[in-house]
Amino acid sequence: MAGVPGGPQPPVSPVDDHGRERRPAVVLPQSLCVLERTAELSLDAFGSLDGPGPFTGAPAPGLGPPYPGDRPEYGAAFAAALAEERRLITALRDAILPGPGASVDLPSVRIAVRYLPAGEAALLGGDWYELTPLPDGRIFLGVGDTSGHGAAAVARMAQLRPALLGLAMTGASPESLLGWLNTLVLTRFPETTATVVCGYLDVARLRFTWAQAGHPAPILVRRGGARRIGAPEGVILGAVPDPRYRVRCTALEPGDLLLMFTDGLVERRTRDIGAGMGLAVKAARAVAGQPDLDAGLDMLIDALGGPNPEDDACLLALQVVDCAERGEPARYAA
Repeated sequence: MAGVPGGPQPPVSPVDDHGRERRPAVVLPQSLCVLERTAELSLDAFGSLDGPGPFTGAPAPGLGPPYPGDRPEYGAAFAAALAEERRLITALRDAILPGPGASVDLPSVRIAVRYLPAGEAALLGGDWYELTPLPDGRIFLGVGDTSGHGAAAVARMAQLRPALLGLAMTGASPESLLGWLNTLVLTRFPETTATVVCGYLDVARLRFTWAQAGHPAPILVRRGGARRIGAPEGVILGAVPDPRYRVRCTALEPGDLLLMFTDGLVERRTRDIGAGMGLAVKAARAVAGQPDLDAGLDMLIDALGGPNPEDDACLLALQVVDCAERGEPARYAA
């Protein structure tokens, strides 16, 4: 029966009660509805998008009802909503990550990191790094990338990063860490995927034991040559229920430079990711020759075109130095 729930429904008239042409509903950008405060702002400012709202004025003949995009107050409210969203996302991200850069300076190893945010609030993503000394004297290192952008991606990153660090405190092998983290992603975040490369740095033995989940392999610079290290087996987190992860142990030598990064560092809309990887390998050679590792990372970022305007990125660099040349006590700074 027409008009009865479950029964056939009467056809929708091409005009509304006011004799105006019906038009498809306007879908707001995700940036106006991710955060609750932003959503409230958009509703207060815009009203209903498929009918009369806070906007007044007769529509132009044949154009149907007035739409927010045609009103100057829409632009002001939209800009305010984006600014508020960026502020909230940035505050959340800054509360999670130690800052745009951090470092660990030891007698034999120097480590420096960079976080490079994307240019727009809606494009701020779930890239992260981890740099934490463990009770047994090793250092847990990692970089990762959670799928998506905006507040949702940052919120998922806020849960996956500390979860991985907590698992690392058990001292379990890197492949076990990734297997457990994959289970967490599948059970708690079924619509999420993530990539990770992580491992333990044994400072005394100069060994980095690591595993990866669908992530770009690190770059190793040694004696003037640079190459990507062959990655052990590992699929992206959240893809399959019982993935196989393998571990690799990389022996380091004095003068070595190891770079770990997320794909936002090398990807650009205007170039293939393979070309970006090639540029990163070439630029890494110059970093190894710099006495100041932080300055070297700035040079590498510039050589790749600067921060990616469409994606955030993380970069972690580990440099092995000669203890005799240092002559300094171990210190931590972040």
